[in-house]
Amino acid sequence: MPRVDYIAHDGTRTRVDVPAGENVMRGALYNGVEGIVGECGGGLSCATCHCYVDEAWADRVGGPATPAEEELLAAAATEVTPRSRLSCQIDMTDALDGLVVHLPESQY
Repeated sequence: MPRVDYIAHDGTRTRVDVPAGENVMRGALYNGVEGIVGECGGGLSCATCHCYVDEAWADRVGGPATPAEEELLAAAATEVTPRSRLSCQIDMTDALDGLVVHLPESQY
């Protein structure tokens, strides 16, 4: 099963097994990872699952944010960077085993 390392704003690392086909947001929610809220449940209608894909993984998660993501990220509570993504839009695959995402200081 692929793993994701969630790096909190304070540097705390939480490693979680996330089944292939599930998204990074649900992996955090199902495992009590602090820093991902996922208020809309993954419906692509909020930005409370904002994360920063680690530079080493940026090219492997399916490219930059989609236009729909960019529109929501414009309302994110924290700085948006080229590596900003909504974690509900990153589906896990075996190829993403070891994915590292950094969490913003706040989702609100």
